[in-house]
Amino acid sequence: MSEHDQHSSFIKTPQQLIVVLVAAFLVPIVGIILLVQLVVGRPGADPNALTPESVAARIQPIGKVEFGAPAAAPGARSGEEIVKAVCATCHQAGVANAPKLGDKAAWAPPIKQGLDAMVKNAITGIKAMPPRGGDASLTDTEVARAVAFMANQAGGKFKEPAGAKPAAAASAEKPAATARAKPAAADGKAVYDKVCFACHAQSVAGSPKLGDKAAWAPRIQTGTDAMVATVIKGKGAMPPKAGNPSLSDAEIRAAVEFMAGQSK
Repeated sequence: MSEHDQHSSFIKTPQQLIVVLVAAFLVPIVGIILLVQLVVGRPGADPNALTPESVAARIQPIGKVEFGAPAAAPGARSGEEIVKAVCATCHQAGVANAPKLGDKAAWAPPIKQGLDAMVKNAITGIKAMPPRGGDASLTDTEVARAVAFMANQAGGKFKEPAGAKPAAAASAEKPAATARAKPAAADGKAVYDKVCFACHAQSVAGSPKLGDKAAWAPRIQTGTDAMVATVIKGKGAMPPKAGNPSLSDAEIRAAVEFMAGQSK
């Protein structure tokens, strides 16, 4: 009898059986509910954490190392800098009979006239060349530096004018000495006015004149991308990037779109 008591169930009454069954049913459900709340209640990931701006901010380096000196301010640019940025547009390829860089035979007659005469022509403009090579931000001194640099590359022996003048002296130069800001990448007209008009305003060397629908029609049919690629690579008398290597692809595209738009 005592051995039977040791193995008897703890459930003695029907009420106890009901309680055990209910508990067996409810306990798992409560556990599942608590587990779900635990998972759902955890802090979620920031929805903005994977945006390009957030990613860039997290991987941005602590510091940057930049090489090279900043571009010289207007009035302090060297002759070589000006030639590369402005004069090479025509003088690199000899556009409109402009004496090519390094061509001693072509430069000999101007060199005989002397530096002052050449500088005067460059400032006022001569034949197809607009005043100051088309860049009104050039000061008289900068024009003289550029002329001396080009002449010396073709056998001249001129002394390039010294560095920038004091502020008081620089302000006394002609109104064109006032510096212009570099045209915005998307400002096609500004790029045209500074670079492209030197040839396209007068159809120099067979370039399509601005507004000439017949001349521009075949080019426009090739599409903007093709025209931009042609300018970047250069074609015929037009050197790569219209002779101005400082132009970005975006500036070239803006100028092409402006000129094409004026000729549709």
